[in-house]
Amino acid sequence: MTKYAMVIDLNTCVGCNACMAACSMENQTPVWDTKKWRTYVHDEEIGVGDDVHRRFFPRLCNHCENPPCMSVCPTGATYKKDNGIVLVDENLCMGCQACAMACPYHARVEVTYSDVRQGKEFYGSDYRRGSPSVDKCSFCDHRVEQGLKPACVETCVGESRMFGDLDDPDDPVAQMVASGVAQPLMPYIGTRPNVYYINDMKRRG
Repeated sequence: MTKYAMVIDLNTCVGCNACMAACSMENQTPVWDTKKWRTYVHDEEIGVGDDVHRRFFPRLCNHCENPPCMSVCPTGATYKKDNGIVLVDENLCMGCQACAMACPYHARVEVTYSDVRQGKEFYGSDYRRGSPSVDKCSFCDHRVEQGLKPACVETCVGESRMFGDLDDPDDPVAQMVASGVAQPLMPYIGTRPNVYYINDMKRRG
């Protein structure tokens, strides 16, 4: 069975924000409010004295194997596919934001009536969202179903983002996770996330 995951190499992310732009256009997110984008890139200075460098840290929904957002959803709007991708059915979402409060990765945002109106003006007749709801990264599920990579992966200039199948032992993503080179965020809280990071101390070979 296919189980999708993403690996992000922090060593090669240059902070260009191409992933954010590609995601916004592909998924028609509220580009007028960066707090409502599905993926974003934190940046910070690390080190002291002559040994200072800037670290870029991409964030998104972790598509957890044990997603707390799904267990607290009162309507069943949040659900997980057999391939591990966690999605939101906007037609079932009532906007209570229980999922956003439950998410330890702060990966969910609220799309309001105002955002929907602006979306229709900005994206025109191609705008797909019909009602307000909670929104999040979908791993570009509509692209994955067509055999394509998520928009953020395809556009990444540093090839920092990699997408693959954890159940395929020949997949580079599965190999990086199995080797321990790529690690999830906060594994101790039991959510079993499917987004992994390669840090400065564990570079790819």
